[in-house]
Amino acid sequence: MARTLDDLFRYLDGLRGRAALDRLQAELADLDVGPYDLAAHMRYAERTYRRNLVRGSDWYNLWVLCWRNGQRSPIHDHRGSSCAVRVLDGTMTETLFEFAPNGHVKALFSRDLPPGGVVGSADTDLHQVSNLQAGDADLVTLHIYSPPLVLMGTYSLTERGRGEEPMLIEFCDAAGI
Repeated sequence: MARTLDDLFRYLDGLRGRAALDRLQAELADLDVGPYDLAAHMRYAERTYRRNLVRGSDWYNLWVLCWRNGQRSPIHDHRGSSCAVRVLDGTMTETLFEFAPNGHVKALFSRDLPPGGVVGSADTDLHQVSNLQAGDADLVTLHIYSPPLVLMGTYSLTERGRGEEPMLIEFCDAAGI
């Protein structure tokens, strides 16, 4: 049965602890929502992708992320948080990574998700989200983090180790590529 944004808000507002990743993915998969429903939260940045907070509490943040063509997130993890993502408009490319024996990260595979596509990751899962569509098409994605992701670990293809990027509400412009 299709669920509305109000149904999602009721579920999220009722959280009293970290939500299970599979439940977040199911909530987004069953959601009857499109970019028009969240148009008030769709703002873009020219240099990097843009995070736009829709709603939040101590146990979740719901964000609309807006991506111009060619923009990417850093390779990152979700330490301490479950993250489910639904594509609202455009085609999202997700690349999954793992650590190689020498300590560098390496790509495992990439997949393209059309509108309605849902993916999830948690804790030390490594991935990168990109807008690699043909032409100049934009991408809009809906993200739930539970609990809110406050510090994202970032990784490089050329250096070992982990950087950090704060996910502060006050600074919604991301540090992507």
